[in-house]
Formats: sequence, C-alpha cells, structure tokens
Amino acid sequence: MLTFGVEEEFVLLDRGRLSPGNKAATVRRALFASGFGASEVHREFFQSQLEYSSPVLTDLSAAAAHLSAFRSALSAAAEAHQVQAAGVGTPFDLDGEPAVSEGARYGDVAAMVRGLTADHQINGLHVHVGIPSRAAGVAALNGVRRWLPVLLAISANSPFWRGADTGFASWRAIHSRRWTTAGCPPVFAGADDYAHRVRALTGIGATADAGTIAWYARLSERLPTLEFRVADAQLDAATSVLLAALCRALVATALRDTALRVPTRRAAPRAASGREQPAPELLDAALWHAARDGLTSELVHPVHGGLVPAAQALGALLEETHAELAGAGDLAYVEGLLRDTLAHGSGAERQRRAVAAGGITALGELVRLEMTRPGGSCRAADTLETTSTPSPHPGGPS
Repeated sequence: MLTFGVEEEFVLLDRGRLSPGNKAATVRRALFASGFGASEVHREFFQSQLEYSSPVLTDLSAAAAHLSAFRSALSAAAEAHQVQAAGVGTPFDLDGEPAVSEGARYGDVAAMVRGLTADHQINGLHVHVGIPSRAAGVAALNGVRRWLPVLLAISANSPFWRGADTGFASWRAIHSRRWTTAGCPPVFAGADDYAHRVRALTGIGATADAGTIAWYARLSERLPTLEFRVADAQLDAATSVLLAALCRALVATALRDTALRVPTRRAAPRAASGREQPAPELLDAALWHAARDGLTSELVHPVHGGLVPAAQALGALLEETHAELAGAGDLAYVEGLLRDTLAHGSGAERQRRAVAAGGITALGELVRLEMTRPGGSCRAADTLETTSTPSPHPGGPS
C-alpha cells in the first residue's frame, strides 16, 4: 500500500471583513506551545498564512485524525489572537498591501514575480504519494495528468476575490496560471527526460529551482513522492482526506497499469494504461473550464475528451480507481464523500450559498464550523452516476 502525506495551507482572516490578518508568526508560536513542532507547522509566502504538514500516513482514519486535530488547535490559537483561521483557496476580501514573510527565499520570489506578488494570496492543498523510484514516479505522472481537471473541480473552493463573486469556482486556479510554469505537466519519456526538462526551466522567469516548478503534479525534489498541487485549500478536513485518497488511488492505478503494460510501437505518447495521452491544449482548456464551473455543470471527460455532466466525470474517476480504493479499504469512504460533494456542492458552492443566505457574517460562520468538522464525517448522500455500479467495499473509516 502506498504511503501518503497531506499539506494544508490556511489563511488567517480579520473576523469582520474576512480579509487577511498578519498574525501567522504569533499563531505559529502558540501552536508550538500546544505541542506541534516546526516540522509540522510552516510559514508561507505571506504573514497571514500557515501550512500544516502531516506525518507519513498509510490509512485514511489516521489522516482524518491528524488533520482534524491540527485544525482544532489552529482555530483555537487564531481565535485567541483575534483572527479566524480559514481553509479557503482565496480570502473573501483584501485590505491593503500584503506583508511577505521574512526570509531570503520569500523575498527572492517576490522580487522575481514583481507585480504579481500582491495577488498571490492563494492557498492550496498538496497531496504527496510515495513512489518506489523516480522512474516509477514519472510513469505515474504520465498516467494521472488526464485526471487533474476533475480533481480541480472537486476541490474548487475560491469563488470570491476583493469582496466580489468572480463567477469562477476556483479563482485560485486562474491566478496560478500566471506563474512561469502552471497547469498539467507535459508527457515525459522517463526520469532522465524529467530531470532534463526541469534543468532547462531553472533560471527562467520565476523558476529559481525545482521547488518553484508549479505544475499541478510533479515529482518532489526533497521527498520520494509524486506531489499533487492542483487542489484549492479545503473548508473541511473530510474533503482533504477524500482528495488524498483519490490521489493515492490514481498513482497506485497508474503504477499497476505500468507494470502490466505490454510495449507497443505506436508513435503517439501513451499513458500507463495504454490510452493515448490527451492533447496538451485539451488539458489546459479542461483545467480552465473546471476552474470556472467546478461541479455545477459539465466537465471534460478524462478518457474520451468530450463534455459530460460533472457526475459522469466523477463516475469515470471512481471507476478508474475502484480496484485500488477497494484494495486499500477506502472505497466506502470515497463513494460516500463523492456522493456528498455532488449533493451539497464543492466548497465554492457552499461559500456562495452562505453569502446569499446571510452575507459575510454567514460566510464567516460557515468557515469557522467547517474548520473543525471531524475529518471522517459525511453529510447525507445522493446517487453518484457511474458507468458501472460497483458495490461499496465494507472497509474504510467511519
């Protein structure tokens, strides 16, 4: 079973305007005092942001427990210092010039991106999945890239910017397109090709090193993992765990298919499953489309490339990962939360409903409640549309 880890970025907000509050250093010290270590709680680009890194994990129950415990501690520490911790891809509003965190690296990045700095107030969820080798990681990377738009749609949680509705489910994804590298990674011939391309990009634009490569999936340079960076930060821990489970299952599926694949003489690039790779312009357009509509309309089908209802695209994702989810005991949990997400909407839809019902006060209350909702909890489920209808596996966290 593949290991995995979760990195969650959070923003600290003024409780009145829901705009960033520069108290990350103070809140971080409070978290240290409550027992969290420097390896778990990290600074981020702005003084209003913090990142939590989970330990290496093997099961969803442990992931839910770790994420929930940190979120509860962070919420309490933030409240004690008159700010509100939030799991959102973008803050609802902005107030004044943001303060970049201290440190040479952050200063260097700000100098490289120049006028983009003030708008880079975005927060993501990163999932690391353990890989046996760089070569295996590149094969898996080639296999998972077609699924990145669907993961973005599930995770979309940033509809607001400067106090207004952008019309997009993930405004964070639109901001991130302005980085030197962005979106789906290219298809790689192997580990040497991956290393060559990263070296070629280094020094160009804001790509100071491999750590500033901003593809939505990449190989980690510091850990033996494939890292997914496509998702917005999440309102609740349960959705973060759902995305981690899907990412791990996609990597496991790609690795399995690579091991079973029989080499062919076809000239067209092919994924681990033997399917022809989607055209890069199609994946780029699919990401933009998913950022705009989330799960509210249609998505580009990851296999045949046509527009289909979002439920069908999620059904294809579930069918793709079914065997690995079942083998890990994660199928019931994932099916339940995917149904729940279709029934109640992504974070973006839930944020919009809160604002429509009660304005900024209701949005603040939603964010507060969702931050500490248990990571294993799941709301009432509707029917998930699938190409085939597998029976739920009895395992998985409750």
